[in-house]
Amino acid sequence: MNEEDMFTSPDYQKCALIIIDFQHDCILPGAAFEVAGSYAVLSKIQQLAETARKHQVPIIHVVRAYLADGSNVDSCRRKLVQDGQKLFLPYTSGADFPTELKPQDAPLLDWNALIAGDFQQIGSSDWVMYKSRWGAFYQTELEGFLNEQGIDTLIFAGCNFPNCPRTSMYEASERDFRIVLAKDAMSGVYEKGLQELANIAVTIMDTDEVCAHLATKA
Repeated sequence: MNEEDMFTSPDYQKCALIIIDFQHDCILPGAAFEVAGSYAVLSKIQQLAETARKHQVPIIHVVRAYLADGSNVDSCRRKLVQDGQKLFLPYTSGADFPTELKPQDAPLLDWNALIAGDFQQIGSSDWVMYKSRWGAFYQTELEGFLNEQGIDTLIFAGCNFPNCPRTSMYEASERDFRIVLAKDAMSGVYEKGLQELANIAVTIMDTDEVCAHLATKA
């Protein structure tokens, strides 16, 4: 291990899986806000989630919710929602995420509590949290939640790399977390973006490699 690796190499004994915005309205083919290629990575994210649960690695499902009046919506989409587009509307199937990514017997999402900033536990290893903007750390309690659990390494998967996942990874870097991107478990990945992440010492690997490392946690 070189000197730089002491600060950036993943520690799989202190890691969490962060799944960003993998919600029906943007992943299902023909959905209201479909992000191309998202549904195709579902099986990889499912593999990560199942491996994480097997080895007691915390999983944090980060979700969006847009109120019908647009009051909590990003400025770039607020007019769209105010004009009647139903997108990530709380308590609808469009705002939910696939059952394949949930633990057995997961409860329904409590959107009022989530929007208020609570972390909803839906299984022994799974939590759901709401973010109001691109980054998962922006005006949320994510950093404190991770620190309380002694987590210093974040494994990212999810939907639409250029926007929310990329922003969240930069925010994580600003907070000195060690970062892993499961590149085949993320939609919208492109080569230049991977090069730029490598420049800030993000570890980039395939899902199979990540799962092999998670197995060492046992």
